Amino acid sequence: MESNKFHTQAEADVETKTTFSPSFSLTASATFQLATVVAVLGVVFIYLKFFRRANIQAKDAPPFIPSQVPFLGSAIEFNKNPVDFLIRMKNQYGPVFTIEMAGKKFTYLMGNEASSLLFNSKNEDLNAEDVYAKLVTPVFGKGVAYDVPNDIFLEQKKMFKTGLNIARFKEYVPIIEQEVRDYLTRWGDKGEIDLFEAFSEMIVMTASHCLHGPEIRSILDERVAHLYYLLDQGFCPEAWLLPSWLHFLVPKLRRRDAAHVEMKKIFYAAIEKRRASGNKGEDMLQTLLDTPYKSGRYMTDDEIAGMLIGLLMAGQHTSSSTSSWLGVFLAHNTEIQRQCYEEQCQVRGTTFEPVDYDQLKSMRVLDNAFRETLRLRPPIHVIIRHSRKPLNVCGYTIPANHSVCVSPTANQRLTEIWGEECANFNPERFMENDGLTSTESKFCYVPFGAGRHRCIGESFAYLQNKTIWSVLLEQYQLSAIDEFPEPNYQNMIHTPSKSVVRYEKRK
Repeated sequence: MESNKFHTQAEADVETKTTFSPSFSLTASATFQLATVVAVLGVVFIYLKFFRRANIQAKDAPPFIPSQVPFLGSAIEFNKNPVDFLIRMKNQYGPVFTIEMAGKKFTYLMGNEASSLLFNSKNEDLNAEDVYAKLVTPVFGKGVAYDVPNDIFLEQKKMFKTGLNIARFKEYVPIIEQEVRDYLTRWGDKGEIDLFEAFSEMIVMTASHCLHGPEIRSILDERVAHLYYLLDQGFCPEAWLLPSWLHFLVPKLRRRDAAHVEMKKIFYAAIEKRRASGNKGEDMLQTLLDTPYKSGRYMTDDEIAGMLIGLLMAGQHTSSSTSSWLGVFLAHNTEIQRQCYEEQCQVRGTTFEPVDYDQLKSMRVLDNAFRETLRLRPPIHVIIRHSRKPLNVCGYTIPANHSVCVSPTANQRLTEIWGEECANFNPERFMENDGLTSTESKFCYVPFGAGRHRCIGESFAYLQNKTIWSVLLEQYQLSAIDEFPEPNYQNMIHTPSKSVVRYEKRK
């Protein structure tokens, strides 16, 4: 309860800093916001309807799915259940089709052959910055990620990759284990816990200690955690759909901007402290301080701070979602939970030796449980690129200026790839051939992307989550309270709509 009080007050404090006038009433503000958004949408609709002639299709264009709803198009039906919608459209129209949502054209690629276009494409053809810069830059800051030319972004990713090596992974395991043991002391012998809230805290603390270093981990209190929460709230549809100059109308985007300023100040102080100490840490902060670009230029403090924000934000909500879903699956599948626990006993002994890197690699049951969780509930349900020129796939030509999409969730539930029981949680499917019925289907299991677009943090994510779960399975058993939850389709990350479970200390 104290944490909730803190969050409420902190949010109020940040909001106060971004209020335009104390005499401007909430009702007047809401009315102004609504009127402005409606006016802008009206202008956009008229532009699209009468000047762009957006619905005129070339003969070899992908099938266009019609809608009777102006401007919004398929958005309402899509948002009810994106996965079911996409699979139904694929069965009706084929592996490539186009829908309209909020005046934008989205061409979906379904199945292995069609999806290969996105994962094998060059950035100059299917561009990421055009899609994500407006969403990501206000959170991470200028000069990093999608705010820089692609060749610079690739250099920045290479710096991260340099710091994510096996030698460091072996050092990270005991750090993560101790963080989790300390965290679980507050649970007691039994009770109920919201898995998503718990894992959000554990993921932030363990990742910060390993990657950011002790200077930042030592100040990671509730206030800093809440600043991350406010930044995370900036990853929302409004940030992507609305023009940047209208972001000030949305309260959570104003809070995002204020939180970004405060977080940068915290990281500036940590960077200065590391420099002043003269110590060389084995963490990502040190990597960013010591590694120059190809040009010989070193990063500015502002760029380092932005990279550190991005480093944690990129994995925090995705890992929290994945571990939460695994906990829900295990609470509802007690036999698989038992198998995971027995594997801990076999690998670490009944006295539970400290977890180490080599042990984690041999935990096949837990690994398969994670992989099956990522198949059914990948944290990112759609990967989007912007077509800068016409592109050919499966006999169709996708026009320029389309949003070209692959849905990992939908691809990972295609019956022709995964079988008739693909909706069932069955980790054993990964015992052979990665669970696929065809070796030619590598783009139908892409929770971390694939090809040129594979996530560089995949290995760390497995290491972090498997270490956390090794300690959790050692100490507690979980049981379900409610029916199995549906995903929260209103969020960009499809977290469980309910993730509260019972826990009890093992005897």
